Amino acid sequence: MKTILSTFFLILIFTGCVAINPPKYSDSLSTVQKEAMLQEANGLNNQGVKAYRQGDYQKAIQFYNQSIAIKEKILGENDLNTATGYNNLGLVYKRIGEHTKALAYISQALKIRENILGRNDTQTAESYNNLGTLYATMGDTDRALQYTEQTVKIKEEIIRKEKIDTAVSYNNIAVIYEEEGEYEHAMGNYLKALTLNKDIFGSDHPITQSNYKNIAMLYYAMGDYAKAKEYAQLIKKDIEEIVLEPITVEGK
Repeated sequence: MKTILSTFFLILIFTGCVAINPPKYSDSLSTVQKEAMLQEANGLNNQGVKAYRQGDYQKAIQFYNQSIAIKEKILGENDLNTATGYNNLGLVYKRIGEHTKALAYISQALKIRENILGRNDTQTAESYNNLGTLYATMGDTDRALQYTEQTVKIKEEIIRKEKIDTAVSYNNIAVIYEEEGEYEHAMGNYLKALTLNKDIFGSDHPITQSNYKNIAMLYYAMGDYAKAKEYAQLIKKDIEEIVLEPITVEGK
C-alpha cells in the first residue's frame, strides 16, 4: 500500500509539472522596461539598415539578429515588428547569396504579415515581391513569376480599394456641401465620385447609378433642367427611375 501511495504521489508531481506553463520572459518585465528594450531593438534595426546600405553585410546581420532576439522576447515571433526584422535579415542573406537562409526569413515574414494584415496589404505585397525577386536570383523562373504576379494582383486590389474609399469621401463631401446649399461645390465632388465609380464598377452598378441619381436631382435643384434630364436618362429602369416634374415659369 505504501508503494502504491508513493507512486501515485510521483505521478501527481510529474503531471503538475507538465500542466504548469513556464512564465514568459516578458511577463516579469514592467511596461517601462519593455518599452526601453523595444527602443533598443529598433535602434539596433536602424543600425542594421545603415550597415546594409554601407555594404557592411556581416555587421548588418549582427545588428538585425540582436534586434530580433529582443523583439522575440518582448513581442514574440508572430508580431509585425518581429516580421520586419525577419524580412530585413532575409534581404541581407539574399544580397550575400545565402539563398536558403534568405528564403526562410522572408517566408516567415510573409506568413506573419499575411496572418495579421491579410493578403491585400502593402507589407504583404512587399513580402511577395521579395520572394519573387529571390526566386529570380535563384534561377527559379516559375516561382519568381508566381510570386511577382501575386504582388501585382495585391497592389491592384489595394489601388482599387483606395479608389473606392476616395469615391466614398468625395460623395460624403458632396452631401455636406449640398446640405449647406453650396451646390457648385457639391456638384464638383459628386462628379469626382462618379468618375471613380464608373472606372471601378462600370455604369450599371448600383453605386454608379446612385451617383447619376444624386447628380440629376442636384442639377434639378440648381435649375439646370437639361443636365438633370441628361443624367436622369442614364438611370436604369430596374434601379429607380427619376421623374422630374416640368417647371412652369409664369410670365410677369
